[in-house]
Amino acid sequence: MPLLTTPFAQLDLIRQPEQSDEPLQAFDAADEYLLSHLAEHGLSLQTRVLILNDSFGALAASLAPHAAVFSSTDSFLGVQALEKNLVRNGQAYDAVPVIPASEPLQGPFDWVLIRVPKTLALLEEQLIRLQGQLAPDARVVAGGMIKHLPRSAGELMADYIGPVQASLAVKKARLLFCTPEPKAYQPSPFPTRYTLDEPKIELINHANVFCRDGLDIGTRAFLPHLPTNLGSGRVADLGCGNGVLAIASALANPDAHYTLVDESFMAVKSAQENWQLALGEREVEIRAADGLAGQEPDSLDVVLCNPPFHQQQVVGDFLAWRMFQQARSALVTGGALYIVGNRHLGYHAKLARLFRGVEQVAATPKFVILKARK
Repeated sequence: MPLLTTPFAQLDLIRQPEQSDEPLQAFDAADEYLLSHLAEHGLSLQTRVLILNDSFGALAASLAPHAAVFSSTDSFLGVQALEKNLVRNGQAYDAVPVIPASEPLQGPFDWVLIRVPKTLALLEEQLIRLQGQLAPDARVVAGGMIKHLPRSAGELMADYIGPVQASLAVKKARLLFCTPEPKAYQPSPFPTRYTLDEPKIELINHANVFCRDGLDIGTRAFLPHLPTNLGSGRVADLGCGNGVLAIASALANPDAHYTLVDESFMAVKSAQENWQLALGEREVEIRAADGLAGQEPDSLDVVLCNPPFHQQQVVGDFLAWRMFQQARSALVTGGALYIVGNRHLGYHAKLARLFRGVEQVAATPKFVILKARK
């Protein structure tokens, strides 16, 4: 893999999760452009730099020796990547304090560098949280590859921070320079809420939760076919989002024990709030994690999963395949993974390579619900 070479550092960087023969690098031209722009301005160890959505730590690892750097992300995998890349390049794993995107910021900041995220609701929430956190004469710069940089990103920055000027394109990347100006405080439209009829529950959804304005159609197809009669079984909701699958399952299985995991901090916060709203103080474990990577082998009876088919802007089944492998490892012999997926993704054949038996539980014109037994 090529090194990231900028005026600040030459770094050997990896993505998370790691895969052999990784086809993609852990930085892009937008990272290089942002760092080149910063190099034109004087930084000191007293300069407080906030980095938002630094996918694999390229920006933070480059700047950490030169300024007081803070990183805020909604990705557990992003935090893992930053820690590993700091160590990989001779720095302490905790050299850059990390603020989960679900938590408040602690300014003031002299510079804010933003990698524009795929979900613009996340960008909006982050810009709202910057209100009152900028030092006098602070500079705010966003960057992205042009094909992933919608006009509305600049409009949001102008609404919440101040006037925006776009740069020229360099290597298909562009920067947005934002000049902060005094603005009246604007409250956040997040979290959003909606109510299900069956089961009758209200769901809270923080800004970066998938389908935060209503139940996604895959989950809607899955809910009527969740397993019942689980007794005191140990159940995990893998990639739990707002927790709806686990909550619906828990309501139907009052003696079962639940673990909810997601790599999004905002999803975890949503799931925690939704569990308490629906189930009060019933015991549960809800954590931000790299799926079931930290789960003890042979420790679960059932795994529920509505797997993702993309990581940021990269589409593919790598994450789903990895989740299936994690589920197999965590399940006891005879345990079962239940998933919903688009018909065209061919999950039946993939699961058959890992599990003893795979059966179709139900189907709609677009989705299949599958049960794979270890």
